[in-house]
Amino acid sequence: MPAGKTRSKSDGYGSEPVPAPFADHSRPSRDRTKKINDKTNNTVKHVMLYFGSFNPIHKGHIALAEYAIEKGLCDEVVLVVSPQNPLKPAGQQAPELDRFSMAETACAASKYPDKIKPSVIEFMLDKPSYTIHILRHLTENYGTQMRFSILMGDDLVPQLPEWKQYREIIDNYPIFVYPRTGQPLPDLGGRITLLEDAPLYPYSSSEIRERLGRGEDVGNMLPEGVMRYIREKDLWSPASYIASLTARLEATPDDASLYVERGQWHYRRNEWGEALNDFNRALQIDPDHREARQFVEMTYEILSFRHTDIYNP
Repeated sequence: MPAGKTRSKSDGYGSEPVPAPFADHSRPSRDRTKKINDKTNNTVKHVMLYFGSFNPIHKGHIALAEYAIEKGLCDEVVLVVSPQNPLKPAGQQAPELDRFSMAETACAASKYPDKIKPSVIEFMLDKPSYTIHILRHLTENYGTQMRFSILMGDDLVPQLPEWKQYREIIDNYPIFVYPRTGQPLPDLGGRITLLEDAPLYPYSSSEIRERLGRGEDVGNMLPEGVMRYIREKDLWSPASYIASLTARLEATPDDASLYVERGQWHYRRNEWGEALNDFNRALQIDPDHREARQFVEMTYEILSFRHTDIYNP
């Protein structure tokens, strides 16, 4: 954990202390008048907020933060780690504090560890979490010391008009956009700055999770120390996916799709008996489940071939 203040049980987050976001800055007095993102005061620090699940954080995330510092776009980049998403499929989203710990490790290993930091601020606010609520909270509590901007990919820009109080966001908080899709950006009153020369990495967090699930080496995609953390915590391994699906099946034992999904993981691991059990159970629940039937046929075909192949007894 980085040096500085902590939040503990009295802060409403639980019994384990966690780093207080923006802990280096004392809370301003309530009776002081402050403007939102006042750019006229040179003592105000410019903090760029980089929102994301960081599931897991990878070299591309850190390269963007380093780029923002090197280009003088801001004084600090804060990676705001998003809370747990209950809609994510089983095993895909690592626990909140694991994702924060990986972000903390990656930031500490960056070129500018004193200027690139993670934050748990979004964990601590009321749910559902909206960007405008976080921005208001930060401005209310730190607006005399900091002004805030947002870093995001161009794939999110078309969604901005759907965000809660989006007009307040674009009117008061500059948005810096790095290209991911190359699509043209909508005109939002000159409040968007396209970072055309921002570094781009040819992989994503979802690809990294998929490759981890297949047992592939992704160490070259991850910042120093993150791969070690993933191994120690057994995150996104085939065994962890199967365990998560098993837990979900205990809660919903008649969900054919979950049996098929778990069966596919067994299938990838050449665990033919377990795979067949899951696919056949799915067919008992839903006799018309096409995918389950296809996997049963493929599994029997593999077993039949292995039975007759003298070189693969």
